[in-house]
Amino acid sequence: MQAIKVLDGGFSTQLATHVGDVIDGDPLWTARFLATNPKAIISTHLDFLNAGADIILTNTYQASTDGFFKHMSLTEEESLNLFCKAVDYAKEAVHLYKKDRTGEENVVNDNPLIAGSIGPYGACLHDASEYTGKYCSSVSEKILIDWHRPRISKLIDSGIDILAIETIPCKQEAEALVTLLKEFPNIKAWLSFSCRDDGRSIADGSDFQDVAIQCYKKASPGQILAVGVNCIAPQNVSPLFKGINGNCKKEFVPLVVYPNSGEKYTVESGWMKKEKGFTLHQFIDEWLNLGVRYIGGCCRTNVEDIKKIRTEVELWQTKES
Repeated sequence: MQAIKVLDGGFSTQLATHVGDVIDGDPLWTARFLATNPKAIISTHLDFLNAGADIILTNTYQASTDGFFKHMSLTEEESLNLFCKAVDYAKEAVHLYKKDRTGEENVVNDNPLIAGSIGPYGACLHDASEYTGKYCSSVSEKILIDWHRPRISKLIDSGIDILAIETIPCKQEAEALVTLLKEFPNIKAWLSFSCRDDGRSIADGSDFQDVAIQCYKKASPGQILAVGVNCIAPQNVSPLFKGINGNCKKEFVPLVVYPNSGEKYTVESGWMKKEKGFTLHQFIDEWLNLGVRYIGGCCRTNVEDIKKIRTEVELWQTKES
């Protein structure tokens, strides 16, 4: 049985415990702190490692050269250097985590990995279009590939272990990224989509299972570690996954999921209250049984959620062994 990997949680939620600032309204979101508060970035990574995360994601989801130029007047070289710094900060957190555990026995996550976070083109627009994909009809595949290439290249050159391609809202961008990945044959990635609440569709209306499986199969063999969803209410995950790894399937497809807390975000109103009666943790066994092999939290989740996920994963693995 493939090992289950626990991911980290909502970076902005946990970062706020260190900086005490309003983060969500910033057009650069947490990426601004790569330049302004490196210590808080490292501390946030370390929080998640101490909570039991096997994999931490770099703070680069909303980072882009055009965004840094527009909002911080940074040159392209200075902007790309912040991607390198983001990896350095994650590495420092891993170093501190390992140092603190020198000599300890039975450390659960004794060799944490670093995933380079690659958010969608829509994230840099700061208009919540990563939840609609509305930009994809007016942006060509070439533009998408050329926009993502320097970000991916810099993260790889800086020494990440894997790529976390996340919150992708449209078929066109997912296919462009799969094509782009072939330029980097030595890196592996997971591909995670932004989905609607209907249990069927990614944000642009395309069928989730069709797009996810097509991308999984079109990628170079073994390059896509998992396909799945993130930043979705936990109660809407299972309908998207059911049937992918049914008994009639010849090939097992590893899945990745890191839902949000169940709250909804709008640019105008911020985070709205979640639907009552659902928690992330109540679905973990169900997701693992459907084939999830990478699991964590997204927006509005924190270290307490990752601790609970770690516990549930270990219980499930004990039952399955």
